[in-house]
Amino acid sequence: MKRADLEHIIRAAGNIADAQRLLIIGSQAILGSYPDAPAELTVSAEAATYPLDAPEKADLIDGSIGEKSPFHETFGYYAHGVGPETAVLPARWRDRLVPVQNENTRGITGLCLSPVDLAISKLAAGREKDLSFVTVMLRHGLVQTAQIETVFEELADERVEVIRPRFECCRAKAVRDAERPR
Repeated sequence: MKRADLEHIIRAAGNIADAQRLLIIGSQAILGSYPDAPAELTVSAEAATYPLDAPEKADLIDGSIGEKSPFHETFGYYAHGVGPETAVLPARWRDRLVPVQNENTRGITGLCLSPVDLAISKLAAGREKDLSFVTVMLRHGLVQTAQIETVFEELADERVEVIRPRFECCRAKAVRDAERPR
C-alpha cells in the first residue's frame, strides 16, 4: 500500500461511516509517520480502521470497502473495519497519534498510531508477521529501542512480561540483519 492508497481509504471510510476522524491501527499506520516507508512494511493490502467517535460503524466500513468488495477488486487494497479491542495499546497512545489530513482525504482525518505504539501493538499480538514488522522497523530506525523501553512504563506489568522477551528477540534480529553484508 502507498500513502495515497491510505488517504483514499480514509476518505472512503469516513464518507461511508459519516465520520470525520478514523483511527488507523494496523500495520499501514506506519504511512502516517513515514509516507515513504520501506517496502517491507507496506506489503499489506488492508488498512485496519474504525471511526474514533463511533467504533460501532466499523462493520459498515468492512461491509462496504472491505476484503473482496468491489472497492478491493477495483483498487487492490481495502479497509478492514475493526474495533477498539483489536490492539493492545499503551496508556498514552492517544497523545502520540499522527494525523493524516489533506486534499486527498477531503477533510477527513486519519489518526495513525505512532511508530512506537504500532510496535507495542505488534509485540503484544506476537504473531510471526508482527514480530518481523517490528524487526524491520528497528533495523530501519523507524522506532528506537529507548522509545519502546520508555513506553513499557505505560503498560501493566503482566503485559511487559510477555512483550519484553519478544522485543529483545526483535532487537537482536534487527542488529544481526544490519550487520549482515549485502
